[in-house]
Amino acid sequence: MATNDIIKKYAKLLVQYSLGLKKGDRFLINSTYLAEGLLKEVYAEALAAGAYPEFKIALNGTDKIFYDNASDSQLEYISPLSKYVYENYDSLLNVMAPFNVKELQNTPAEKKQKCSAARAGLSKTFLQRSADKKLRWTLCEFPTNAGAQECGMSQSEYADFVYNCCFLYEDAPVECWEKLERDQQKIVDLLNTKTQIHFKGSNVDVKFRTDGRKWINTSGHHNMPDGEVFTGPVEDSVNGKVRFSYPGIYMGQEIEDISLEVKDGQVINAKAAKGQELLNKILEIPGARRFGEAAIGNNERVNKFTKNILYDEKMSGTIHMALGAGIPEAGAKNESAIHWDLLADMKDGQILADGEVIYKNGKFLI
Repeated sequence: MATNDIIKKYAKLLVQYSLGLKKGDRFLINSTYLAEGLLKEVYAEALAAGAYPEFKIALNGTDKIFYDNASDSQLEYISPLSKYVYENYDSLLNVMAPFNVKELQNTPAEKKQKCSAARAGLSKTFLQRSADKKLRWTLCEFPTNAGAQECGMSQSEYADFVYNCCFLYEDAPVECWEKLERDQQKIVDLLNTKTQIHFKGSNVDVKFRTDGRKWINTSGHHNMPDGEVFTGPVEDSVNGKVRFSYPGIYMGQEIEDISLEVKDGQVINAKAAKGQELLNKILEIPGARRFGEAAIGNNERVNKFTKNILYDEKMSGTIHMALGAGIPEAGAKNESAIHWDLLADMKDGQILADGEVIYKNGKFLI
């Protein structure tokens, strides 16, 4: 299929299925100019839906300029425009199209921490409006050379990977996402009858409760691609140890071989083979020592680690847990300026629900 046809198909999937844009929706599109082809098609689809689309387009290198030159007050400044969008717009589309994924690799950890902490209020507003169905949002990827290089592919190979994970090579992508939703609903229905979950494997031994919480089935609305089930663990119930076997990526910087010990919901010990200083700074952010999410990846098309959490957290045979803000839709109550997903392999592991093995060696037994 020609590239132009795929891009049109992608835009239609995002606007009609993922976001469900309606007449009169105030709609903001965030990206870089590298995604121009997709952005134009999204713009046309949004107009056809009767929405009011607008753009916020980033220039190459401006994040680095900001962190190199911003004062403390500028790092902590919250744009009134951003605040207005989060409080009033109906739909947001974030199209990741990076110029350089390592742009902030050498930015001091304390600057990243200060900027993240200042955005706690915005994060809370975003999550609450999303849970209340007042703000529809989708995060997706446009394949750039930088993204391809990061995961060891050519640009064309990476584009094929992205489009295949989104079912864009299928005749009816929406039907594929609807089938995934039906399949995952069986898992969610079972998990929502359980109250004690145990992730157990060679690098994982963590237990947590889910009474009063809800497991959520994700199938291409907030993320494209998608394919996971998640919940918000009862905050003070998480106990155990976990070694996240994949690097954690925080604002462009890799933190490798992260091992956490958790007692009564609080991270009491944290070690990293690389990036210890940044890990320490992240954990200083209020709410960052508690887990806001526990999730299980379930998308078999995501078959390669890409260092892009949008894809990696969906990978079949993995679990991920997020430090920081919980998702209100799942009943999670932890508040924080960050929501940082950390990924662990479960291909030799088990998941027990109320003592029953429901998952073994990377596959659900349901």
